[in-house]
Amino acid sequence: MPAPHALLLVDDDAAFRKVYGGLLRESGYEVVEAADRPSARAAFEARPFPLVLLDLMLPPDGSVSAGLEGLAALLSARPGTKVIVVSGAGDTRHTLEAVRLGAYDFLTKPVDPDVLLVVVQRALARVTLERQVESLRTSLTRAAGDTALVGQSAPFLASVSLAERVAASDLPVLVTGENGTGKELLARTVHLKSRRHAGPFVPINCGALPESLLESALFGHVKGSFTGATKDHRGLFAEADGGTLFLDELGDMTPSLQVKVLRALETGDILPVGADLPVKVDVRLISATHRDLGRMMQEGAFREDLYWRVKGVEVHLPPLRERASDLPLLAKHFLNQCAHLCPDGRARLLSDAAAEALAAHAWPGNLRELRHEMQRATVLAGERREIQPEDLSFTGSERPRASAPGATTLAQKVEALERREIEEALKRCGGNRTHTAEALGLSRQGLLKKLERFGLT
Repeated sequence: MPAPHALLLVDDDAAFRKVYGGLLRESGYEVVEAADRPSARAAFEARPFPLVLLDLMLPPDGSVSAGLEGLAALLSARPGTKVIVVSGAGDTRHTLEAVRLGAYDFLTKPVDPDVLLVVVQRALARVTLERQVESLRTSLTRAAGDTALVGQSAPFLASVSLAERVAASDLPVLVTGENGTGKELLARTVHLKSRRHAGPFVPINCGALPESLLESALFGHVKGSFTGATKDHRGLFAEADGGTLFLDELGDMTPSLQVKVLRALETGDILPVGADLPVKVDVRLISATHRDLGRMMQEGAFREDLYWRVKGVEVHLPPLRERASDLPLLAKHFLNQCAHLCPDGRARLLSDAAAEALAAHAWPGNLRELRHEMQRATVLAGERREIQPEDLSFTGSERPRASAPGATTLAQKVEALERREIEEALKRCGGNRTHTAEALGLSRQGLLKKLERFGLT
């Protein structure tokens, strides 16, 4: 894409092009000139100019109507281009028609040089702003795709449904599950669906820092409070003010620090290290852990009062091995994210053999492992359209999966696993279909359809 200062000046008046083209070049702009409609079209097709200065009355016919048709065609081909119409045909009817078609501005000859430079500057500033907005929109779209909660299995949907129902409140949320199950993604979803969505989402891994550094990271410190404290530091509680603080791996926090976190949650006051006066904060807390906090509480490793304070609503994310029906969706999702790694920019597909290998794997690393495998397989596949078992780091034969007798395809195995999940849920709920549907995250009607399909009526 050309630099924002590259302009196309289209006018059949050689003197006008010389004077105003020279003025624009002296002002730092690159100017490409065209004297008629065919040469203007050729120049415009050769490179996408952000700004065009256009005379409506151009050869070969010199009519205003043809000039307006050319303007419409230009804006249709490149909607982001700003067109400043500069013409001697300056009656109101032509001006309004040009603006209606999408012209940025309309200047009548003779043009005041200062006015021209101001209008050009404003038009290019608008181009820059629109590009920044589009870049931001693209980034947000990519980010949303990267953090999307993907899946349709009953255990997963039940967890997501619970998280979404509690999101609108300010209740603390405790997300539990094995490492790599997507606990931070779920926490971000709760934040984005909460009334605090415009505020910050501030995550920290409580197991990544020693106690002294974690305390400073959470609550901040004042200058001179300890060796190396050369300036004041706000801390993450203060950074999350008005938004959400996400304490990942809460179970790794030491008992002494648990006391200080509890006080901050109960009073809304934090005391930076070395400070004399507390600071008031307003945060919504979401915590996550792969540990059994209930057992830790019984063993004295986790404070009981903090346990009940953070466990407003507990949302458990099932491991990937319990979400077998989600494997094809998740694999496709991660392969789409890896499309930029492919020589042709197209996302790779799973061969049937590779899909069978995925279905047979135990997935101890859960979603994190699957994402890594899809990245690795995409690179190793090279220019091949399909990913094969040899592109994976495992053979797929290390763990037998329970499936219905005679089930050979991935779809059949997934269906067998879904049937087994429904059967087990029915047993747990004593055959009560309403309770079973709620446990599986389904509507009653949806459950009835599945019961009929699987012959469980």
